[in-house]
Amino acid sequence: MATDTSRRRTELADFLRTRRERLTPDDVGLPRGGRRRTPGLRREEVALLAGIGVTWYTWLEQGRDINASVQVLEAIARTLQMDNQERWHLFQLAGVTIAAASSEHAELSTAQQEVLDQLDPFPSAVVSPRFDILGYNRAYNRLFGDVDSIEPGERNTIWLFFTSPRLKDMCIGNRAQAAAHLVATLRSASAQHVDDPLWTGLVQRLREASEEFDALWRRHDVVHGALPAKDFRSPVGDLHLQVSRFEMGENGSARMTVYSPRDEATRGRLTQLVEYDAAQRLRAV
Repeated sequence: MATDTSRRRTELADFLRTRRERLTPDDVGLPRGGRRRTPGLRREEVALLAGIGVTWYTWLEQGRDINASVQVLEAIARTLQMDNQERWHLFQLAGVTIAAASSEHAELSTAQQEVLDQLDPFPSAVVSPRFDILGYNRAYNRLFGDVDSIEPGERNTIWLFFTSPRLKDMCIGNRAQAAAHLVATLRSASAQHVDDPLWTGLVQRLREASEEFDALWRRHDVVHGALPAKDFRSPVGDLHLQVSRFEMGENGSARMTVYSPRDEATRGRLTQLVEYDAAQRLRAV
């Protein structure tokens, strides 16, 4: 009779296989090559893209009794382009204890998305306590560089701040201050999640991807709240924005961030930004 553990390993194997088979080489930037006997990516391609051993990944997909680290699971989730719900499911099947509430990974309701849409042309987004971007409006999408095109696993405000060349270029003023403030905010928030692999995995990924983040993280600075104002370059001119945050959901399970203009010139440019986005989309049709 199958045990709970063996059934979970079988479920994990089937889940990984179906996620792999739904992707094509084009989806992950690989050449198509010759004819394929099975749909989707090959196991060795997943292993290569995730930076893990082929044999080890094969054993995992075969349901063998092996343990996967948080970092490995995160790499597999990114490679297989899993959304937040799928990543959550992957961690559960792998037997990794997740302390964070599932509300961090929930999709926005239609009503919540409509609120964001009504805030156009003010860039607005709903973000989880771990800074994952759960939803956003058109102005936010335009300002921060086509969030629609970013893989769900990469839609994290701190991750993008430290790894996106576009965000580095668009910041005006004291970027070093903003970077230090962001890391100190994450350090404060993570104190309640020291045993949560999704939080520790995010920090580890950031430390590996950004020397700047790693240096700031090792300072152990903490801070609560957000910088009240930010300035950005945009296709329609410089934007001088006031930052407001509003708690949403039970126990502050998410928050809405709204960027509003600090001057009339910025107010007009925000309207132009949304109109510019619409014009660009029409040209692409």
